Amino acid sequence: MAVRVVIAEDEAIVRLDLKEIMEEEGYEVVGETGRGDEAVDLVRQHQPDLAILDIKMPGADGLTAARAISADRLCAVLILTAFSQRDLIEQARNAGALAYLVKPFQKSELLPAIEMAIARFAEMKALDEQVKSLEESLEVRKAVERAKGILMDQLGWKENDSFSWIRSTAMRERVKMLDVAERVINQGLRPASSEETSD
Repeated sequence: MAVRVVIAEDEAIVRLDLKEIMEEEGYEVVGETGRGDEAVDLVRQHQPDLAILDIKMPGADGLTAARAISADRLCAVLILTAFSQRDLIEQARNAGALAYLVKPFQKSELLPAIEMAIARFAEMKALDEQVKSLEESLEVRKAVERAKGILMDQLGWKENDSFSWIRSTAMRERVKMLDVAERVINQGLRPASSEETSD
C-alpha cells in the first residue's frame, strides 16, 4: 500500500515540486495546504503516514503544527526550512520532527529523509504499545495481589490457593483475571461454599 502524505508548504512552486516528486516515487499525496493550522486539520482528516511541514507558514508555523501532530502521535513529521541554524534544528526536534530538510533540497536527500521519519515513527509507536502493555500488566498484577491478600485474610487460604481460584474463575467465566480480581476487591466476590481449596 502506498505511503500517504500531507504536504504543508506556503510556496506553491515548492509544494508542486514536492507533490510531483512524491507521486513519481509512488507516494500518495492525500492533502496539501499553504497554512500550518490547515495542515493539522488535514492530518486529522486523512490520517496519513507522513506530514511534510515547512517551518514558516501563515496560520500556524510548521513547529506549532508539528507539536500538535506529534502530541497525539498522528503521523511521522518531516520539517522543511530555508534555514539550517542549529537552534531551529533543535526546536524542530523538540516539536516532534523525526527528520529535517533544508531548502533547496535534492530528490536524493528528500527520499531518505522521508524513509527515516517513517521508520522512526514506527519505532515510537511500537515503544508506545510496549509501555501500554507493561502498564496494563502491572495494573493486573497489583489487582491480583490485592485480591489474593483479601482471600487469604478472610478465608485463611494460602497464596497459591487464592491465585488458583482467581485464575480458574476467570477461565470458567471467560473473563480476564483483572475482572475477577476487581470483583473480589470492589464487589465482595467470594467462592461458593462448594468451592473448597486443596491443602
